[in-house]
Formats: sequence, C-alpha cells, structure tokens
Amino acid sequence: MSKVLELREKRAKVWEQTKAFLDSKRGEDGILSAEDTSTYEKMEAEVVNLGKEIDRLERQQAIDLELSKPVNQPITSKPTGVEGQKTGRATDEYRESFWKVMRNKSNYDVKNALQVGTDSEGGYLAPDEFERTLIQSLEEENIFRSLAKVITTSSGDRKIPVVASKGTASWVDEEGLIPESDDSFGQVSIGAYKLATMIKVSEELLNDSVFNLESYISKEFARRIGAREEEAFFVGDGTGKPTGIFNATGGAELGVTATSATAVSVDEIMDLFYSLKSPYRKKAVFVMNDATVKLLRKLKDGSGQYLWQPSVQAGQPDTILNRPVKTSAYVPTVAAGAKSIAFGDFGYYWVADRQGRSFQRLNELYAATGQVGFKATQRVDGKLILPEAIKVLQQKA
Repeated sequence: MSKVLELREKRAKVWEQTKAFLDSKRGEDGILSAEDTSTYEKMEAEVVNLGKEIDRLERQQAIDLELSKPVNQPITSKPTGVEGQKTGRATDEYRESFWKVMRNKSNYDVKNALQVGTDSEGGYLAPDEFERTLIQSLEEENIFRSLAKVITTSSGDRKIPVVASKGTASWVDEEGLIPESDDSFGQVSIGAYKLATMIKVSEELLNDSVFNLESYISKEFARRIGAREEEAFFVGDGTGKPTGIFNATGGAELGVTATSATAVSVDEIMDLFYSLKSPYRKKAVFVMNDATVKLLRKLKDGSGQYLWQPSVQAGQPDTILNRPVKTSAYVPTVAAGAKSIAFGDFGYYWVADRQGRSFQRLNELYAATGQVGFKATQRVDGKLILPEAIKVLQQKA
C-alpha cells in the first residue's frame, strides 16, 4: 500500500472518530463544553495536518516522476527535416544568451541574439522555456489560474461579446402577428495592468557557478507574482488591478445573505447551492478560506450526514454537497458584512496575460552595496465575464 493511500485512509478514519466524538458530546442545546471543544479542535487539527501531508507527498511524487523521465530518447523513425524547428525566443541560442546577460557575461554576439526578445521598456522577454516554467510555478502558488480560463493577448483591449438578454417565443393565433423578440448583446473589455517586483542578489552569489540563478528567480518571482495575482482575482477593486469576484461592482452575484454575522447554517449552504442555475452547477466548485471550512465541518444535512467530506482517493479534492472545495488565504473570512463563500463555475472568469513576462538586470542601482537587482514585470487583467455563473454568500451586516 502506498504511503499516500495509507494516509488518506488514516485521515478518513480520524474524521469518522472526530464526528463520533462530536455527536456523543453535544448537549441538548447542541453546544460542546469548553473541555470537549478543546478535544474536538485537536482531533480536527489532526485531520487538517494529515491533509497537508498528503498534499506534500503528492507534490513530491509529481516532482520525482518528472525527474525520473529520460533526458533523451532514441530515434525510432526517419528524421523529417526541419519541421517543428524552434524559432525566436524558443531557440537554445536565445535562452543561453538571456542567462548570460542576467549573469553579466555578455558580448556583441550575445546582445545581437537577444534582439528578438527586446522589450519596449528596456528589458528582455523571458525565453519560451523559462516562461513555461514560470507559468507552472504560478499554478502551484495560485489556485485561481487552475480554475479560471486563461487567455493570451498581444496588444490592445480584448473585447468579449456577452448576451445581455435572450429573446423568447410566443403563442400566436392563426394569421396573427409574430412579435419581435431579439437578443441584446453587451461587451466586456479586458485590458492589462502592470504587476512588478524586484530581487537583489549579491555579486559574490551571482558569480558563483554553483548558484542556480534560473531556479531561484523563477521560484521567487512566481511566489510574489502568484500571491498578488490571486489576491486581485478574489478581492481586487478594478482600480489599477483586476476586478475580483468578491468586488461589489463587476463581481459575482449575491446568492444568499446569512442570518448571522459570525456563522453559516446548513440551510444557507443549500440555498447558495440552488441559487446557482443548474447548468453552472455541473462544473461548480466551492471556494472559501480555511477558517470558513473549519466552521462548516460541524454542519449536518437533513439526513444526519456531515456536509464536508474528506477525499479518500488520490487526485480528488474534499467535497461539500458532492462539489469540490478549494481554499485560498485571500478569500475573506467570516465577519459582519463579508462575502465569505463563492460557489460557481470559475471558467467564466477570464485571466488575460499580455505578451510575455519581461526581465531586466539592474547593474548600477545597488552597486554601492555590492548587489545586482533583477526586475520582473507582467501585464495581466482578469474579469468575471458572466456574473450569474458564480454566486456568493454574504454574512449579515
């Protein structure tokens, strides 16, 4: 039996024990004593920690699988010429020249090779291989990109046509006049906002051939950019940044208003579930903060089953009402007037990446302290194209 499967079975067993303890210790008023509450929270913490360990092992297995792949493969068919040959920023020449410039080991030939990737703001666009590595890292740090629809735009705003209202049919008498009923259309415009960060590296570390500059920059830029992106996609106000799904203007539609400022009931989760039209529920997911999940773990449906169910199968997420549950630190926590839960098809939120990510080496800015700066910029926007595709639960003000 694999370690991951063993941990999943252990997690499910601990959760069953936790539920049994909770059921046996509730008083007639449904409230636990202070001592029992402390015991329950320790048991629940074990469930959470086991889940985190399972996630870590699955990520480790994925990395091991990737690293175990052969670095080359034998040719089993006749070569077909230059079909599929890499060009532009995808070439090995460009990649090698890019990292030589980052390490300040440039010459005329290197700079000539980089002309294909010159950015209008004075930097160089990342080579294709490195850019794909960065995007993969963004997906690891940023759950939103794995849920949303991601597109790439070259220049200018992207105009997306949206049906605002649909026509209807009518019953008509024989030889009667058929009434006109046309669809009406609107447009959603996606532009590009600038996201930037800077890293300082000592000259000694930079000149050390053992130091993996490519790995360090990709991971650190991914962490910073991914965190800021996700925050904007959830709670951005659209001013200088993308519009988040929890924003009052341009965000998701209100599905349910809770009767409490500090709690959520089973009926309210059910109401949120059915406030979303059935076509959207097929691909819908719940998104909330970890603290909100903790509140929902104690809730039961009408048949006495707990709403939250742990995953017991590799690759499958935890569920509520048989729909996946995703968590993010940038979703608001349960508080008066806060929108604490979103439920819907996040494929209707479009993330637009403008061209590539630009990198620039800054030699003089930190020269006095023996450091070299690296600047990264990205242009991105995000908007919910169809507000009715995602519903939110808002706490009582």
